[in-house]
Amino acid sequence: MLRPHGIILFAHGARDPAWAQPFQAVRTHVEQLRPDTRVALAFLEFMPPSLPEAAQQLAAQGCAEVQVVPLFLGAGGHVRKDLPHLMQALEKQHPDVRWTLQPAIGEDPEVIAAMAAVVARMGRTG
Repeated sequence: MLRPHGIILFAHGARDPAWAQPFQAVRTHVEQLRPDTRVALAFLEFMPPSLPEAAQQLAAQGCAEVQVVPLFLGAGGHVRKDLPHLMQALEKQHPDVRWTLQPAIGEDPEVIAAMAAVVARMGRTG
């Protein structure tokens, strides 16, 4: 039997619970686009679940491979410094899972183009 694959959408987190709504919407869309993949949302701070908690959830579901996708606009200190340490800890805690860190989503050319298109149409009166 094939083991499922997983994706963890990793965001910063905030004290205001409403801040997570766009990220929850992204998770819902990914689940619809990839029904064969387990998708979890995790936060660096302030909000549950943490990255280790989301990783534990996917490992417990039997995921063989998990991609961690930083939902950050750029690769600042959290992505370049904090996240690699967290990834090393995941590898030690769950050695039977292949963990892959993807680039920050905001650096993808399609995301940049989508943001530019939204900005370009803002304020147009017709």
